[in-house]
Amino acid sequence: MAIIGVLAALGIPRNRDMIERARVAKAIGDLRVVAIDLYSADSLPASLAGIGRGGMLDPWGNPYVYARFPPAKKGGHPAHARKDRFLVPLNSAFDLYSMGKDGKSVAPLTAKASRDDVLMASDGGYYGLASKF
Repeated sequence: MAIIGVLAALGIPRNRDMIERARVAKAIGDLRVVAIDLYSADSLPASLAGIGRGGMLDPWGNPYVYARFPPAKKGGHPAHARKDRFLVPLNSAFDLYSMGKDGKSVAPLTAKASRDDVLMASDGGYYGLASKF
């Protein structure tokens, strides 16, 4: 009985970690598909419903976040863009991300609420956790 208890104590946290990693991988795959649809559209839609993905939920049950930017002034950064630790916008035309496990997010990636976000950055050059960008 003690052996089974020890094995369960070791296995349960590992199982939870693997489930969380699978959810992150699914969110990354979803973001890639949505980004392809957005870049394939004639023009960027106002919402994800414009490409037929309006009700799409992330693996944690929250809607994906899509924010199209108004055109930036020459040499300027888009207004309301999410920014990295150097306060440089992640993307030039739109932001696309999942708010992650906690379902909370704020604009700078350095904030605690944003560390578990799964996002697209570098205009599609990076897909992954905000904490690793």
